[in-house]
Amino acid sequence: MGTALDLGFKNYNNYGTHLREKYNGQRVFKVIVDGGFTCPNRDGSKGFGGCTYCNVDSFTPELSRKLPTIREQVEQSIERARNSYRAEKFIIYFQPNTNTYAPVHYLKMMYDEALSVNTTDVVGFAVGTRPDCIDAEKIKLLESYADRYDVDLEMGMESIYDETLTQINRGCSHQEFVDAVNLVQNSKLNLCVHTIFGFPWETREMMEGYIHEVNRFPQIKFIKFHHLHIVEGSIMGVKYKRNPFKLFSLEEYTDLLCEFLPLLRPDIVVQRLFGISDWELLIAPNWGLKKSAIQTYMDKEIERRGVVQGSKFSL
Repeated sequence: MGTALDLGFKNYNNYGTHLREKYNGQRVFKVIVDGGFTCPNRDGSKGFGGCTYCNVDSFTPELSRKLPTIREQVEQSIERARNSYRAEKFIIYFQPNTNTYAPVHYLKMMYDEALSVNTTDVVGFAVGTRPDCIDAEKIKLLESYADRYDVDLEMGMESIYDETLTQINRGCSHQEFVDAVNLVQNSKLNLCVHTIFGFPWETREMMEGYIHEVNRFPQIKFIKFHHLHIVEGSIMGVKYKRNPFKLFSLEEYTDLLCEFLPLLRPDIVVQRLFGISDWELLIAPNWGLKKSAIQTYMDKEIERRGVVQGSKFSL
């Protein structure tokens, strides 16, 4: 007799189950769109060089990097998802860089183009951005799509400590993140936040503080957990090669997740337990497994230890 995991049930509120339940068992696939945006701490508005951990190519599929138009990116990605993954429905996902970093009329033109490609099978729209690049006018624009699509606004919290945000050249403070979160209070938008665990100067107790901070905002509906990983083309990558520092092993990071998931508010949907770049860009840590194998290892450990999301949650 199989375990609950063997039957498709996980001990945390995971994104795959959420999508299956929301879309009646249909296979939903994210189509990543590169709108050619930059960031305010890359173009000189706030700084240069970007966040020290970031090489934008490490999370941009090669297909979207090579295609010149948004329409071509969407058309070809949908076709590939149908053929390779038997996808039936799609979420248009503006992911690389800061996808609200432009005037509203320009954003609307780009969003409209992406969403016009397949009006029948596109069910969702997701936009990744920074806390300091969102305002009431842009929130209103995104909300204008919410009568036709599920609209997700993704923002990087990364750390809750300004000392860390300064050290990684984030270019914005934690208070700016809080202010942006408060903009979507009582909004139609689904707010997703990103965290990065493992900055070597932060303690385990400091990282636990991320969970308590996320818990206090009812408008946060999704979360993406990442472990700090070092990629080619990043400032941190250069520093790591010169003077390597401590990073999580697979076992250590899984142990951290098993400690933190019970503290996480049970209604929050976990979109991702870890994030990792393509092999050719990854410097460290190299866990020696494919993404699917890493996911399986973590899910099995979570089940084996009896970890349940929210079991230790308290206001």
